[in-house]
Amino acid sequence: MALLVQNSSRGPRGIPGDAGLPLIGYTWQLANGSLIADGARYDRYGPVSWSRALGTTFVNAGGPDACGEVLANKDRAYANGPGWSFLIGPFFHGGLMLLDFDEHHRHRRIMQEAFTAQRLAGYLDPLNVTVAQGLAKWPAAGQIHFERRIRQLTLDVATRTFMGAPLGPAANRLNGAFVDSVAASTAAIRIPVPGLRWSKGLRGRQVIEDFLTPLLPSKRASDQSDLFSALCHATGPDGEKFTDSEVIDHMIFLLMAAHDTSTTTLTTMAYYLARNPDWQDRCRDESRALGTDVLSYDDIDKLQSMDLVMKEAMRIVTPVPGVMRKTVKPTELLGYRVPADSYVGVGLWHLHHMEEYWPNPSRFDPERFAEPRREDKSHRYAYMPFGNGVHKCIGMHFGGMEVKAAMHQLLLRYRFSVASDYRMKIDLRSLPRPTDGLPLQLAPV
Repeated sequence: MALLVQNSSRGPRGIPGDAGLPLIGYTWQLANGSLIADGARYDRYGPVSWSRALGTTFVNAGGPDACGEVLANKDRAYANGPGWSFLIGPFFHGGLMLLDFDEHHRHRRIMQEAFTAQRLAGYLDPLNVTVAQGLAKWPAAGQIHFERRIRQLTLDVATRTFMGAPLGPAANRLNGAFVDSVAASTAAIRIPVPGLRWSKGLRGRQVIEDFLTPLLPSKRASDQSDLFSALCHATGPDGEKFTDSEVIDHMIFLLMAAHDTSTTTLTTMAYYLARNPDWQDRCRDESRALGTDVLSYDDIDKLQSMDLVMKEAMRIVTPVPGVMRKTVKPTELLGYRVPADSYVGVGLWHLHHMEEYWPNPSRFDPERFAEPRREDKSHRYAYMPFGNGVHKCIGMHFGGMEVKAAMHQLLLRYRFSVASDYRMKIDLRSLPRPTDGLPLQLAPV
């Protein structure tokens, strides 16, 4: 029998949990990322609990059963838009991740035309060119801050691939605008006070919108193969198309998602390959065996060792550590009744570090994804770096292609290493990034 939960000043009745400190609750832990990454609440309260932060009560879903049930959303009780809007709505409104039900279905089936295998293959050539041009500006040897360099490169890739042309002088300004917009999601003060996160996020959104909007007429008139043009011309099964404002909303969200999550994955891969030269050599040998400086679309699946490393990197440092939902009607979660209008946080970072499913979870061990181990199959919801259900990331195949194409060129150009006593520390205040930019030593191969 389901346990009844009712709203009260102490939180949802029947669900274990606590409010944290007086007035502020767990706001600080939410802002610094520890509420998402730390498994202490799961250990103390189990897979369903409640907490308070930012003046709001949250239901926390932890572990594969609770996380999987929320993301599968079989009774259509959990909505993305109202959940994410609390954190990023003012900055990424209209993006596919913030749409739900029939509206989401309409937008996704139109957008799917821009992510077919034929389209992806067409994106690869400009992607390869942009990576090669970007790496040509890197030093031949010496220490770099890898995350900062690769963040600029992935933004260049996203804009060249998605927009058909490099950014030029606007690159640094747009990169900063995306960083500010994402960082605003965990702002403790959620009003536009000049100089603080929320205000910077709002300004960042406006900078990006002002850059993209004047380009719309030419993209509507073009027959180019870039994503911007594809969205302008994409047609659903019933002939429906995106409006101008919908195209801009989707471009802003896709540009953010493409360059932020790819940056995180490439940074994590580079760090662990630097610390594990045997895996670095194994991946490089596979790349060399292809006999080409740049990948073709048919080459992507041949890099099997790199695929294992990429999956393990996304497990250890999950690019999107947690996702938000809000209930649109009362529902049941693992035997608890959750009222309508409840914010529900889904902890993917903790899920990917649970010893029950990932033995020695802090250890870099790509073979855990290989046959016959396949620890990602230990539970149907043990591994969800791209989410699950109808909101599973529409760009997951593009992201994997981008990461492999970039890492392929990096491995053929460089051998990289870190100091023997160096350990990468992760800042989780928005999306994961190393606190020090990842100082990486480059040497020619």
